[in-house]
Amino acid sequence: MPITIRHAEPADAPALRDLHAMPNAQAGTLQLPYPALGVWQQRLEQSGAVALVAEVEGLLVGSIGLLTEPKPRRKHVASIGMGVRDDWAGKGVGSALMAAALDLADNWLNLHRIELTVFVDNEAALALYRKFGFVEEGRAHDYAFRQGRYVDVFYMARVAGGASR
Repeated sequence: MPITIRHAEPADAPALRDLHAMPNAQAGTLQLPYPALGVWQQRLEQSGAVALVAEVEGLLVGSIGLLTEPKPRRKHVASIGMGVRDDWAGKGVGSALMAAALDLADNWLNLHRIELTVFVDNEAALALYRKFGFVEEGRAHDYAFRQGRYVDVFYMARVAGGASR
């Protein structure tokens, strides 16, 4: 089934809330259980963010956001956050979203550096990010509290035209 990537719309808020309420999607992000619809509505209206969604036959199966930096000396930088429905993980959704987001970053938004954090135990996400040229730049110990314990993240980045140092 073909994956369609499009810009997120306000009407996508309920599907985004439901996606991030799924156990694996929630564990891979900083989302809390029982997400509120209003939170997702507000995020879709947030300035400085480019939000894309992936659909298969009308079902929203994933999302990615590029949040640009507001500071003048960091206008060339954006951070990425993404999520994929648990039942669509491993089916190419993440790759399709990442390819679309990086095309925007490189060819339309003039972004030079894309940053992200990823939990060190999220092997699927690590493989995806490495596939698209992201490299680890550091590790933050006890970065977040998840399911009753502290977990570490890797700081990763992709610099257009070459690898991060």
